[in-house]
Amino acid sequence: MAKSTDSSNSTPADSSAAKRGLFSRKPKEAKAKKPSRLKQIGEVFNMTRRHDPMVPWLMLLVFLGVVAVSFLVGFWLENWITGLIIGIPLGLLGATLILSRRAERAAFAQIEDQPGASGAALGTLRRGWITEEQPVAVNPRTQDAVFRAIGRPGVVLVSEGPTHRVKPLLEAERKRLARILPNVTVHVIESGRGEGQVPISQVAKKMGKMKNELTKLEVNAVSKRIASLGNKLPIPKGIDPYKARPNRGR
Repeated sequence: MAKSTDSSNSTPADSSAAKRGLFSRKPKEAKAKKPSRLKQIGEVFNMTRRHDPMVPWLMLLVFLGVVAVSFLVGFWLENWITGLIIGIPLGLLGATLILSRRAERAAFAQIEDQPGASGAALGTLRRGWITEEQPVAVNPRTQDAVFRAIGRPGVVLVSEGPTHRVKPLLEAERKRLARILPNVTVHVIESGRGEGQVPISQVAKKMGKMKNELTKLEVNAVSKRIASLGNKLPIPKGIDPYKARPNRGR
């Protein structure tokens, strides 16, 4: 007679493996490792050096200058070893600060002529500002745009485009805000390289120098007030949005 095969023939090891497979947790997916801090600094240094060849020499000059001053102070106090121990970390810190400043300039130089550069400049603001990634007003034909930030100085509108083209967008948005927020100051900054405009690398710095007029609670209230009314992008008269095409020559 042929032997029948049933579950009784399974070994204890097979049954225990089945139980473990049924009740055991699923293996966690391997997370992508983030690059180390030193690797990130190296990438930033290489990017900055391509746009600013003087940055290695400036970093070296700052490092040696700080170490030299610390050594001289320590030598004058008859403890030059302590001076070096303090001066070397301070020199590295000074060189890192130089790299950070120059890297920021290089990053802005890369995106200066690209659409959305003003919005990226607002992304470098310190805490206390409420910004939006998308523009609040845009001309689909010329790609001129207006970005908005809300902070303790009030509402700041930052334009992107030549003055003669972006002026109508700025005025329309400023008047709209004046109607819904009559007691809040609306500041206007035109970013660019033209006459009377502010380079995008200086936009955040200029906004940081503005005088505070609102409290933190009032900033949140202004933001909620604007959000409650919605944000419909104004389209200039005479432009059919269904026929508009991006300016590929820009």
